[in-house]
Amino acid sequence: MSPAASELAARIRANAEVSDEAFDQLLPQHVRAHSRQYWTPVSVARRAAEWLTEERCCHLLDIGSGPGKLCSIVALCSPLEVLGIEHRGDLIACSRSLAESLGLDLRARFIHAALGEVALPSVDAYFLYNPFGENLLGNEGQIDQTVEFSEVRFRQDVRLVQGLLRAASSGTCLITYNGFGGVIPPGYVDKRVERHGLNDLVLWRRE
Repeated sequence: MSPAASELAARIRANAEVSDEAFDQLLPQHVRAHSRQYWTPVSVARRAAEWLTEERCCHLLDIGSGPGKLCSIVALCSPLEVLGIEHRGDLIACSRSLAESLGLDLRARFIHAALGEVALPSVDAYFLYNPFGENLLGNEGQIDQTVEFSEVRFRQDVRLVQGLLRAASSGTCLITYNGFGGVIPPGYVDKRVERHGLNDLVLWRRE
């Protein structure tokens, strides 16, 4: 672990202030450039970890985990084991490198796949930061064009998430940040809502 990563990990564990600019220094420059639009803010990740800990969740799946920022922060400041699924190979490599640099390679793991391509393990919490929105943007709004985007895929991914949520057990938690493009299935109650910047952070729990 580098001195910079070690110091940052210690500050997050101690609940000391850490800016997004400071955290993003651990990311490659080309990945860091997309942070403001696409990667979960530190404050949001910390609040998600707090809420899920209070709900006594143990295993979190971040759908569309990008460079692993949310997963790493949650693993640093909570007892949860965290899994991310991401379809870009370079972001999977980044997320694994980030977790290793923070000493989290055993508690933050990542799957390189698009949703629906692999069987997912059973978890008791999900995190969604509008993971399918790129499908509805033109080339200028996308990170790159290395993966498939279309309105058809958008609808397919939303249906897959809704299927996961419908199949989830009672007590399963869902945290959405700027939604996910679909309607939450019946049976989920919004227990907490906070405004972070321009987006709502919402904790849902299946009754």
